[in-house]
Amino acid sequence: MQRTILDQLQADRAAKIPVVLATALKTGEQGLLYLVGKQGARLWPPAVAEAARAALLADRSTTIETEAGPVFLNVFNPPLRLIVVGAVHITQALAPMARLAGYDVAVIDPRRAFASAERFPDVAISTAWPDEAMAALRPDLRTAVVTVTHDPKLDDPALAAALASDAFYIGSLGSRKTHAARLARLTKLGFGAADFARIHGPVGLDIGARSPAEIALAVLAQMTQRLRQQSPAPAPELAPEPAAAPEPAAES
Repeated sequence: MQRTILDQLQADRAAKIPVVLATALKTGEQGLLYLVGKQGARLWPPAVAEAARAALLADRSTTIETEAGPVFLNVFNPPLRLIVVGAVHITQALAPMARLAGYDVAVIDPRRAFASAERFPDVAISTAWPDEAMAALRPDLRTAVVTVTHDPKLDDPALAAALASDAFYIGSLGSRKTHAARLARLTKLGFGAADFARIHGPVGLDIGARSPAEIALAVLAQMTQRLRQQSPAPAPELAPEPAAAPEPAAES
């Protein structure tokens, strides 16, 4: 692998940027492909870009056949993340469940009596207000956001930030009446029907959940359903980075 590509790949992984390393198996030519940003001068064939995009969303490396020969697409996705707004009983059940499912979990709640390490061991906790905390956490396409406080002062800013991001899942606890009132408030903030379609409210699959643990299970199940069954269509087109000129082989 060329040094420039390796350095960029390591930088992308450190910055938690989804990236695919494409390798033409016949020639050894390599390049990095991204879901967003980083426009390159040289484009891979559209079939490679589309396959790389699908591989990122499926979180699975693969080899595809092209007219120029096989291309291996090595997926480097950042960890899945779950941001929960509200350090409540449901969150106490959801956080460990999500961690078992492979999520890095962060809990946001400015109410320090609730957001404590004793209540949420081994979980990142932010006691900043949700708008500030969400700006720092920067939800991306590997992030789920769930609000559970029932308090518009906490839930609404978090939902606004989530809707402005690429979060793959957004859920909000509350009855249908509560959700309707929530959407009315978000409408005043400039959001519309397309945005509201992204919010799962009431949150979770309809499995008749009652206890906090059952509600957490329903939420995690719906997150998984969205993650694994989402359509890749709405995602931006992949933009590749140009491959650098080959470097001399290092001396052994």
